[in-house]
Amino acid sequence: MLLLLTYAVYDNQGNGWLSFLGNGKSQEAKEAGAAGKNQAIDAMVAANVPKPGTKAPEFALVGLDGKTYQVGGKRDKPLLLNFWASWCDPCKEEAPDLVKLAEKYSDTLDVFAVNVTFYDKLDDAKAFVKDYGYTFPVLLDEKEKVYRKYNGVAFPTNVLIDPDGKIRDVVVGTLPPEELEAKIRKLVEK
Repeated sequence: MLLLLTYAVYDNQGNGWLSFLGNGKSQEAKEAGAAGKNQAIDAMVAANVPKPGTKAPEFALVGLDGKTYQVGGKRDKPLLLNFWASWCDPCKEEAPDLVKLAEKYSDTLDVFAVNVTFYDKLDDAKAFVKDYGYTFPVLLDEKEKVYRKYNGVAFPTNVLIDPDGKIRDVVVGTLPPEELEAKIRKLVEK
């Protein structure tokens, strides 16, 4: 009885040390169950990110330059808000593209890189900024308050905000540079 209880607690997926006993599920059923779990996670992520057309959550954060930057309400230009961490490999892949896009659209787009310092180390964030040549403001979310306001779930997350302060698009993870630029073009041409 104890053996069966241990098995039930340890391995309800049929993948552990007693999996040879089977759990009555075919491999197809297991894969379908895993796919269903992944879809549920994807749905949860989608439900939690800010919705296009809604007002961008307001905040003020201090940047690496010591200045305070505010988001919320009307703006002179659209804004690309990039949430990142220095240890994040997709953030490293995306960084050179962000630098190029920020330079290319500097007259028509603001870019704020929000380092979620709560999950990072300040020295590592500073090194990342130097290594990748960020010239746009880098804000420090030291207590994760802003990331939570935006229901952050993954790094990087890019939020595109129009001059009226409304969210126009949210990109969780990375996109090929040409796809991100197409979204930016659409935003700045409005």
